[in-house]
Amino acid sequence: MSSAGSRVTTAEDDPGFNLFETMEDLLEKLKMLNYDEEFIKSLKMRPLNRLYFAIQTNPGEQFFMFVSLCAWLLKKIGMTFSQPQEDDDPNSTISSILDALRSMEVNLDFPPNKLKKGSGYYPLLCISNLVDMAMRKQNIGYKKPAEPTESVMSDNTVEVEGEADLALDRVEEDFAFDEDSDFDEDNELDVDDLYMSNAYIETVKVNEPVESDVTAEEWQLELERVMPLLKVSIKTNSGDWRSHLDMMKTHHSSLSEISSLVTSNLGKISIDIENALQKMSKREKLINNQFELLLTQYRALQDELAAVNERYREVNVGVVERQKTLNSLTDQLESVKQEMDERGATMSDGSPLVHIKKALKDIKKEIFEMDINIAVAEHVIVESKLRDKSLESHLIRSSGFS
Repeated sequence: MSSAGSRVTTAEDDPGFNLFETMEDLLEKLKMLNYDEEFIKSLKMRPLNRLYFAIQTNPGEQFFMFVSLCAWLLKKIGMTFSQPQEDDDPNSTISSILDALRSMEVNLDFPPNKLKKGSGYYPLLCISNLVDMAMRKQNIGYKKPAEPTESVMSDNTVEVEGEADLALDRVEEDFAFDEDSDFDEDNELDVDDLYMSNAYIETVKVNEPVESDVTAEEWQLELERVMPLLKVSIKTNSGDWRSHLDMMKTHHSSLSEISSLVTSNLGKISIDIENALQKMSKREKLINNQFELLLTQYRALQDELAAVNERYREVNVGVVERQKTLNSLTDQLESVKQEMDERGATMSDGSPLVHIKKALKDIKKEIFEMDINIAVAEHVIVESKLRDKSLESHLIRSSGFS
């Protein structure tokens, strides 16, 4: 299996264990991305635990951790994304994260408000997609585990059987030590050790001659000293079918005892449940009989209430229409009042009379000036006529003299 690992593909209504498994997988991937140094220490965040985004504990803290982690992963992918602050608008932050995911062609078919609590299926879905993309960007991947060969399995089997034999030997030695405290465990002799020593002696005899310089008395003294320390123990073979059969019988007897006890307890519980169900059915019938009259009255009152509500709606329609008519008439009345007020203010105002008096005064002044001008003009005309007459008379006289 290459690169990014598994993604969250389960539905929201799946068992909650999938969330815990996904959270553990996500935590391992974050460690592979070195989030301890680059995210936790650099931003001074609290380290995540295996249940952080799987269960809801502190929605505000979990939401800030979610958006901060998404921002860090987007930067790891290579996108430009500013570090969110605690006083930022959560809707705009969620919208920015979802836009970034959609720009990377990630299918997110759920409402954005599912991310506000900061925990659960949908935040894990977003973080898992970002982590997978960051791992692909960093060329971090998984490989399929190599299956062990038969030789390795056989060696392991031998080692396991040797460890089991060693454990049984220790149990037997402890048991023997409890029975006889005079024996020393370090000097205990086993049957296999005897066989090995005999084989060694025979090999030595075959290869080279053995010459002993020990006397019979010394052998006897050494034998008397060592004899109390010698003990022969027989190992039990853990792979023997007889031991397995005895173990199966033991387990079968214990299971039989437990099953009988459990069966009796379950029978008692079943009887108690049946009695409780019968009592509940009887009490339900009794309650139904007691409240049947009240239920009938309640239904009748509900019908009356529905009829009254219907009449109210019908009357309310007429009231609304009349209210509209009243509002229009009120507007017309207000406009008429405003017009009457303007006219009354105009009628009571003395400024037009003042203007008329001023205009009359100006007209009289102009008439007076015009009269003066007319008089001057008449005087000029009279003078011109007199001058003309005097000139004519002078001309006449002059012509008469001539």
